[in-house]
Amino acid sequence: MPTVVPPLIAALLEPARYPHPVDRVELIQTHGAWVLLAGDRAYKIKKPVSLPFMDFSTLERRRAACEAELRVNSRFAPADPAARIYLAALPVTGTPQAPVIGGDPGQAIEWLVQMRRFPEADRLDHVAGRGGLTPAMMQALARHVAAFQAAAAVAGDPSPWGDPEQVMGFARENLACLRAMPDTGSGQDAVAALADWTEAQFDRLAPLMARRHAEGRVREGHGDLHLANLLRLGGEVVAFDAIEFNDALRWIDTASDIAFTWMDLWHIGQAGLAHVLLSEWLDASGDASAPALLPFFAVYRALVRAKVAAIRRSQLGGSADAAGQALDEVRAYLRLAGRLAELPPCSPSPRLVITHGLSGSGKTWASTRWLAAQGDGRAIRLRSDVERKRLHGLAALAASGSGLNTGLYSAQAHGDTYASLRVRAGELLAQGWQVVVDAAFLRRHERQAFADLAREHRVPFGILACEAPVSVLRERIRARQAGGSDASEATLAVLEQQLRWAEPLDAAEQALALTQ
Repeated sequence: MPTVVPPLIAALLEPARYPHPVDRVELIQTHGAWVLLAGDRAYKIKKPVSLPFMDFSTLERRRAACEAELRVNSRFAPADPAARIYLAALPVTGTPQAPVIGGDPGQAIEWLVQMRRFPEADRLDHVAGRGGLTPAMMQALARHVAAFQAAAAVAGDPSPWGDPEQVMGFARENLACLRAMPDTGSGQDAVAALADWTEAQFDRLAPLMARRHAEGRVREGHGDLHLANLLRLGGEVVAFDAIEFNDALRWIDTASDIAFTWMDLWHIGQAGLAHVLLSEWLDASGDASAPALLPFFAVYRALVRAKVAAIRRSQLGGSADAAGQALDEVRAYLRLAGRLAELPPCSPSPRLVITHGLSGSGKTWASTRWLAAQGDGRAIRLRSDVERKRLHGLAALAASGSGLNTGLYSAQAHGDTYASLRVRAGELLAQGWQVVVDAAFLRRHERQAFADLAREHRVPFGILACEAPVSVLRERIRARQAGGSDASEATLAVLEQQLRWAEPLDAAEQALALTQ
């Protein structure tokens, strides 16, 4: 970035200009903003740029962008007001040589966003760099995103946001930019293959995109939900730096937002954590149709990153080392896009795994561990406790009020739940996913139905068998009921009933058992 800055920015590098104690001021520049780090605050000033996707060319546009940034990011604020990052959109008054932060908006010479600073080390990209990401962190993030999306504004009908043709227009724009870059050997072959894949997928998925739009799945989201825009803050994982400068990039399908994080985890070699994130998000959101679209959106996101790297390469001029690094990044994202699209040679076989065990035996723990261990191929978990509630219009953690063998836990509801899990698992297998179904599977005919499903799809089949002493099962159930933070509503009475009619694995099934 250029080292020469305008007089206003130069003046704001002086610590005395701030209305709070500041020892020194650090300047960070992006293509669209100057960010001044001053004491325990950060101040972002929009650059007067006019780009195809970003127009800050007038003072009024910059004011509107600052106010929009405050609004769209306040939606992600943590529960504790003292921990909130975005504080205010403020005028800068005075003169460029002697600026004052605040004052009469009518006298503004510039506008800025005031933020609370946070430790850079707590950004998830830095946490990942230290090997600090965990399945529990991904689960917390998934719930945070799902809760935000559930409360987000819905794109009306008619609305241009999230329209299938608009979505495809952005994808084609990325591919056109990549096709125009200088030849990089196999890079152009990869771009051509991904362009063909994208067109074929769009032809297949456009009706689903339109249906999801009609169902309210297009919402005012984040738009840039990669790891560098996610923060570990206290006991929460929260998002920040949402796109404020282009409505079309923010009003998107909810699956497109989570696909960015999912793709970024793959990019850093954490596919297992990507599976955990996605599965927890599906549980929390109840979004059964998202997996069909997720690879399309994830490939689009990878190609966005490849395009950005290609543009940076073209701007680096004589810096051979930096240009070489940018080219390596382009190639890495193209390879990742091919992997997510499962283009040859990245075509792992799907498989089907079920759990088996009494309530409290650790099936969800085991299935989470299995997901986190899958480093090759796309993987998803389906949970009977969540599916049962979804079928009855309830959120995963909602209490159904059903008693033993009644309501959601009647014989009919039980059969409907397993039937729905079988249908969904078959659809996912057909789409190329590895699937683990987290359910008790205490009866042999239930297990056989899924073994038959695997055979129909010609995929491997396995069983995660979970066991624990009955005293431990009882204690776990008591603790789970007291905590109220799990989808399972199993009681001690349910456990006693299971103990009476559970059918253990036979020798043939035991041969299919997977190590944990």
